[in-house]
Amino acid sequence: MNKRKPGTVAAAICLTALAVAQPFTALGAVSVPTLQSAKHLADALTLKGEMTADDDYDGNGVINAIDLTLMKRAKLQQSEEDLSGEVTTRTITADACKRIGRTLDKNDVTWLVQSGSAVECTITATEASVTIAGDGCIYSDEKYRPRYGVYVDDELVADVVMGETEQTVELFSGKEHRTAKVKVIHLSEANNGAVGVKHFTVSSAAATPVKPTAKKDLTIEFIGDSITCAYGVEATSQYEAFSTGTENFTKSYAYMTAALLDADYSAVSYSGHGIISGYSNDGTINTDSLVPDCYDLVGKPADYAVAWDFDANPSDVVIINLGTNDSSYLSHDFDNRKDAFVEGYIDFLQVVREYNPDAHIICTVGIMGCAEVYPLIEEAVAAVGDAKISSYLCATQDMANDGLGADWHPSEITQEKNSYVLADKIADALGMPWDEVGLDAAVDRTYEVLYDTAQGVYVSDYVNTYDNSLTVSMTTGGDAPEDVQAIVGNLPLINGVYDLKLTCNANKDMSVPYCLRSSSDPDTVYLEGTLELSSGTAYTLAKELTMTESADCEILFLLGGNDSAQFAITGMSMYKLS
Repeated sequence: MNKRKPGTVAAAICLTALAVAQPFTALGAVSVPTLQSAKHLADALTLKGEMTADDDYDGNGVINAIDLTLMKRAKLQQSEEDLSGEVTTRTITADACKRIGRTLDKNDVTWLVQSGSAVECTITATEASVTIAGDGCIYSDEKYRPRYGVYVDDELVADVVMGETEQTVELFSGKEHRTAKVKVIHLSEANNGAVGVKHFTVSSAAATPVKPTAKKDLTIEFIGDSITCAYGVEATSQYEAFSTGTENFTKSYAYMTAALLDADYSAVSYSGHGIISGYSNDGTINTDSLVPDCYDLVGKPADYAVAWDFDANPSDVVIINLGTNDSSYLSHDFDNRKDAFVEGYIDFLQVVREYNPDAHIICTVGIMGCAEVYPLIEEAVAAVGDAKISSYLCATQDMANDGLGADWHPSEITQEKNSYVLADKIADALGMPWDEVGLDAAVDRTYEVLYDTAQGVYVSDYVNTYDNSLTVSMTTGGDAPEDVQAIVGNLPLINGVYDLKLTCNANKDMSVPYCLRSSSDPDTVYLEGTLELSSGTAYTLAKELTMTESADCEILFLLGGNDSAQFAITGMSMYKLS
């Protein structure tokens, strides 16, 4: 899938008529700027002065704000990073880094506590390394020890399940100075301990060899359970048991959503946790595993149970993806327990709002099923009555086509698909310019069943609002396929390539013609074929459906000609690939 960012348009002036006497050379060998040259370019761009060929700083034949930016950057590098002096070796703590997520400084160590917690910086040096510390969880069984990753210029150079009190990772080395972006990230979850960043060791002539990377314009907080932790995302099958070695937050929907939106992030996620009950094997309530009890802390484990500073770390958007574990308790007596869940969810929404007074809050559930919980979340959101709180139902993971992680948890493909849906939901909430890529057909579709009883057709249909499924039962289905029509509507498509999947079944073998067409002009057909149905079958209608125009679409299924037959649509997903 292709990643997207909001588009920008910049005005530029082409040098088609300028005589270039002594142009600047191309980027990578730019001339040394002066304050005078930077001022001249700024005046030219604001129409206060005449533009000349010398203003084309990167030598690409176009003069625009990029030239000014490059000129200013080069000037700053000259003044701040004089590398002609003596190279010395220094030890620098993570205080010099940007913090991502919930971290805790303790005994001169920066502890990366939550899933995805990280420090990030740029290092200018001839050689550099980072020293990592382990906490008491390094003495656990290997499958429960914390895991971390180290990236240099976005390339993974170390992936470690921590089993030592301290270890050093080389970042880079050479004879010449190098400036590289470095990130140390906690890949597993707070349930299994934290990872400590003790210090960086650098050999450099720079006055400030370690600098924090820039804060991004958008910050998203993710509150969740094992799904958000990316539990088992790297496992080979659903039959594999949990280990931190297969839990990798960089492959979670949360991390990928933040990357799509070029946002900073923070996660508060614990496997097995819920709103009023954590995971329950036997249906008894589990109050030991509740996210609301530890949401205000850096981490739930005793060593990190310190109040989190929300004022110093504000979020623009908060995602709540909880309820999956609660369902293991609710399902044993749903009607008598559902009201307690709604009340608990309302209470938690109010807590989240108190700590995040200006944030948009988006609530969701459903990746691992449990769709019956979603109406309860909708009820809680409606009861709070906050215009900046919304909800949506995730499409349930497509196990047959997208695979599974450990213990039936989402695969990387499922995590990625959900990131596209969530990115669209966030962009919509913020009013950001954004191409709809994560079209969530599982939530937004509508149903219509058409037939004529005068022709001797007798049909009943039922839409299940819990899982948004359709069942069509035909006692007599007429003589021809078009005598009974099922229409799936509200599918707005824009230019691009789509992956369209459908899960449906029948109580007997059936051949069902279908087509994807314009809802306003039914004669305009974009895709057609025939489903050869049997019980419990998943179909890919199109892996690469190319739309060359934008249209409001619908899918027509012709079910007629079948007596004593039942047809059901139980799942549907549509994702824009490009």
